[in-house]
Amino acid sequence: MPTSRRTITILAITGVVAVVAVVAAVVLLRGQSPEPPARGTKIVASALSKATDAATRAADGSPEQSAAKYLSAQPTAVWLTPEGDPVDVVGERIAGLAAEARDQSARVAVVVYGLPERDCGGHSAGGLDGDAYVEWTRAIGDALRAAADTAPIVILEPDSLALAPECGNVDERVEQLSDAVEGLAAESTWIYVDGGHSDWLAPAEMADLIDQVDRASRGEDRRIRGFVTNVSNFEMTDDEVAYAHDVAGYLDGLHAIIDTGRNGAGSNGEWCNPPGRLVGEPGGTIGDDVVDTNLWIKPPGESDGDCNGGPSAGRWWPEAAVELTRDVVSD
Repeated sequence: MPTSRRTITILAITGVVAVVAVVAAVVLLRGQSPEPPARGTKIVASALSKATDAATRAADGSPEQSAAKYLSAQPTAVWLTPEGDPVDVVGERIAGLAAEARDQSARVAVVVYGLPERDCGGHSAGGLDGDAYVEWTRAIGDALRAAADTAPIVILEPDSLALAPECGNVDERVEQLSDAVEGLAAESTWIYVDGGHSDWLAPAEMADLIDQVDRASRGEDRRIRGFVTNVSNFEMTDDEVAYAHDVAGYLDGLHAIIDTGRNGAGSNGEWCNPPGRLVGEPGGTIGDDVVDTNLWIKPPGESDGDCNGGPSAGRWWPEAAVELTRDVVSD
């Protein structure tokens, strides 16, 4: 039986719709936003944060609850550690973050923090042995590739490079980080390695360390986007922007992200739970040809370690949360 013109038209329309659906699926699989972070970038504010938990535990109407509620609503990077997110559960954790990010029209941003001899025995000592670290970072990379549509941002091992000369393990650290980059890399994943901060290593020395990781981790193409400064620190944003430009001046096209989570009052020279600090500019508010943008990376309200009256590293500290938010939260 001959096919009518109406039937042909319907079949043609159906075919176009099918092609569009396939293209849309491919775009989703490849990542809806392959662009790097920039001014206006929004990362997920996870409901599983310690701030959210603290808000549910604090007394109703208390300053501690108000501070925790405020901080729980702020987009902040999520720290992945082998102690809290071991290899058999870290993929599920990232899948949950990706679901939250999609609901918020935001991007996943994680801090990978499990390097062997992490923190050189300091307040955040720990980490995995070499083989276990490779396995763990590859599991993270697999999960991030499955969440490519959220254009994930990875902050790789804060302090690892800036501490390496003091720890005496530069060559070993470069190899460990380049292996991690290999496991994490993907077209839609943006990786930033440690860049210290403006009151630590000189720009040329910091740039040399970053360059070593960049060169060691390259495949056919460069696998890292750049470096991150001021993680868990308090240096003023203008100083960090200038420092990022100085460091990048020794490198070939690498970019930077700046942590502004706790730098609203600048630094008093201390790095471990210094008193009198304030939250800084919200993430995604700056950006130029070198600095992609700023983010909150160290979650405000979480302790740096058992110093200046604080609990162990990473524990929620209600008094610090209240102090950090005193200019933005009403009594």
